Amino acid sequence: MAAHAESFRVRTRGKGTFEITAEVAAIVQRSGIKTGTVTVFVRHTSASLVIMENADPDARRDLEVFFDHLVPENTPYFIHTAEGPDDMPSHIRMALTRTSEVIPVMGGRMTLGTWQGIFLFEHRRDPHQREIVVSVVGE
Repeated sequence: MAAHAESFRVRTRGKGTFEITAEVAAIVQRSGIKTGTVTVFVRHTSASLVIMENADPDARRDLEVFFDHLVPENTPYFIHTAEGPDDMPSHIRMALTRTSEVIPVMGGRMTLGTWQGIFLFEHRRDPHQREIVVSVVGE
């Protein structure tokens, strides 16, 4: 069994989804692994990863609006607000989603569906630089 790992950074413009499918696919290709899995991990507590539709941006916008309603900013009972009103909501949104995704690799490529993409889901209002770690294992 072989293993390959790389990391890369994503600059966000604030809250929203940012597609990283191409970057992950390039790492899978460079790994030389034909059959196995790729694990994608975000090293932050106020951003997450989602596999989401990549054809119609309205689907991602609806997801973002849903989370704004589900975990609103300026919630009066949040205590952890040292970095502003989006501080605790960003951590809750991360906890409700995922910090990693695992995707099967077959024929040297991820087996994502036709309309699936991998997205960094930024939960903070201000721009950030997020680190993504990718690990590919298999044969």
